[in-house]
Amino acid sequence: MSKFTCNTALITGASSGIGAAFARQLATCTCPVPSGPGRGGTGAGRPGCRLILTARRLERLQALAAELEQAGAQVETLAADLGTENGIRVLEQSILREPQLDLLINNAGFGIHGPFFSLPLQEQAEMLRVHAEAPFRLTHAALPGMLARKKGAVINVSSVGAFRRSARSVMYSATKSFLTAFSEALNKGLRGTGVKVQALCPGYTRTEFHVARESMVNVKTQNIPAFLWMEPGKVASASLKALERDQCLVIPGLIYKLGVLAGRLGWI
Repeated sequence: MSKFTCNTALITGASSGIGAAFARQLATCTCPVPSGPGRGGTGAGRPGCRLILTARRLERLQALAAELEQAGAQVETLAADLGTENGIRVLEQSILREPQLDLLINNAGFGIHGPFFSLPLQEQAEMLRVHAEAPFRLTHAALPGMLARKKGAVINVSSVGAFRRSARSVMYSATKSFLTAFSEALNKGLRGTGVKVQALCPGYTRTEFHVARESMVNVKTQNIPAFLWMEPGKVASASLKALERDQCLVIPGLIYKLGVLAGRLGWI
């Protein structure tokens, strides 16, 4: 369990996978709960930070919220599709209205598989919006408040795919490369402010990622060796622990760390 504490955390793509794992872990960390209408008084000694969970699927969010509330967590849900301009704008406004947002986790994402020229343009444009435009706009909305309070963090969920170039995942590797570079550069610019930015780059993780889109259904995940798979909870835990160490680039799993290092050195 991470010792990271916060008043309020907003998680995109929270209905399943890594986003839901972050929600479960943050719901049980030892965090001060802000007082105010509908927030249960001062919350002194109460575990878990207040969570704002967002995703496209409201019913899944509500089911997760009910689970976490049974454990005593304070949870709000907000349906938003970050593949649309309206969805991004809704979350921007929610962030700007939030006085105590200490942690923003840009986790929403999806995969598409196939040659660039044969995949629908609209779907690839949607990926650009979800993986790149939404994180930088939501981060831009969150930073002024964090900087004013001299406290806060942004976790951008990228991928080890940011470090490889796949002919059948052109937009995925391109957008994740952007997200990783954006996070690293921004973190440098925020040194000494009390605000940090992390690029979380997991490898194969047991989520709905490989079945969520039609173009991913036929990807032969059964051919991927078992030792390469990670559990969402371990990925989220590695991220939160790294946040305490002010570590910007986080690659969970030794095999993936070595793979990225070898790639950067030109060995593979």
